[in-house]
Amino acid sequence: MPKRAPAATITGVNVYLRPPRLSDAAAFQAAVRASTVLHRGWTSAPHTPARFAGFVRRYATRSKEPTHAGFLVIRRSDDALVGVYNFSEIARGAFQNAYLGYFAFTPMAGTGLMSEGLAAALDIAFQQLKLHRVEVNIQPNNVRSLALATRMGFTHEGFSRRYVKIGGRWRDHVRFAMLAEDWRVLRKKQRFAPQVAER
Repeated sequence: MPKRAPAATITGVNVYLRPPRLSDAAAFQAAVRASTVLHRGWTSAPHTPARFAGFVRRYATRSKEPTHAGFLVIRRSDDALVGVYNFSEIARGAFQNAYLGYFAFTPMAGTGLMSEGLAAALDIAFQQLKLHRVEVNIQPNNVRSLALATRMGFTHEGFSRRYVKIGGRWRDHVRFAMLAEDWRVLRKKQRFAPQVAER
């Protein structure tokens, strides 16, 4: 029987999500090193102690209205790191929007655990962070990330030329979005029921 993580922000059938901690540094950096080939050209995950500390400072906020909020996806059966979901540049007022970034770790990519993690992350976005819109931008040749966004029901909204500099190059991205009202409908079709836990 998988254990329930007492420190989880939200718990699903196979994974739980919680903010990163400084105590995660060794395991996180080991996972990044093991995922070098998987991440090449797609993301620059924090791979040094200093960068990881900055990542924690940025995303592990306890503010009631954070501008950034990040979550580790962790497998319940053994507490192995699965991946990361980050909400960046959270805007309030009339916008209520955030940009979603994510990456999986080797060997978890392709196991379905990131799909379950994304459903939980969207529950956090729309239920806890009270957002109206979550936007994700993906490089057009990142087949796995495009498949994840499409599978989860994000709507394709456009194409952004030379959108973000990654690995020293300005890279085109495809733009997708999920609205709170979209997710309310899609959520009923999901196969697991995450539960909010106290942080």
